[in-house]
Amino acid sequence: QKGFGGHFHNDNSIAALRDIPSLIIAAPSRGDDAAKMLRSCAAAALVDGRVIAFLEPIALYMQKDLYEDGDEKWQFTYPSPDEVATIGEPRVYNPEASDVIVITYGNGVRMALRAAKQLHKEDGLNLRVVDLRWLNPLNAEAIAEHAAASDNVVILDEGRKTGGVGEGIITAIAEHCRRMPRIRRVAGVDTYIPLGPAANLVLPCEEDVVRAVRDIIGKQ
Repeated sequence: QKGFGGHFHNDNSIAALRDIPSLIIAAPSRGDDAAKMLRSCAAAALVDGRVIAFLEPIALYMQKDLYEDGDEKWQFTYPSPDEVATIGEPRVYNPEASDVIVITYGNGVRMALRAAKQLHKEDGLNLRVVDLRWLNPLNAEAIAEHAAASDNVVILDEGRKTGGVGEGIITAIAEHCRRMPRIRRVAGVDTYIPLGPAANLVLPCEEDVVRAVRDIIGKQ
């Protein structure tokens, strides 16, 4: 959460939540998805008695722009009341791209999209960005389907490297892909998150994604 609040307020302890059987974990990265996903969660709770953890990336609360100041490409129209998001279904950006597949969620989505634009401009690479949106249960089939579309997969996980969502993504790829792609993982450091700007020392950033992509394709 980019150093907001106290040490534990910053903590992404998603691993502990994913260990709870049958718990649905929703993690929207954009406002319109948040509304649609919340409706799906409310329906699952009301109709099926499901318990849900709804995780919000507070570092994106005030973010309106995506690539440049004033572009307002991270502002979205509030969805009509009948629009919902299917539980487990990811959102995919640039779905035809296959040079590198970036699988991420939450804050990582905006980071990945910004990195993708830089890499397209500077290296001519086309990146597909997969926003998981739902962290439990992970949609292993969808993860494997996208991973199989390329020889190169980068996993961007803001949580800590040990026990993080990234480990579940790698397991899904290993168990469901007929052929393993090359994989690089960009994740938080296995430590507590410090306050203020020091948080950037232990959390992933756009440049980490750029380096991981260039490394996996053998271009430095």
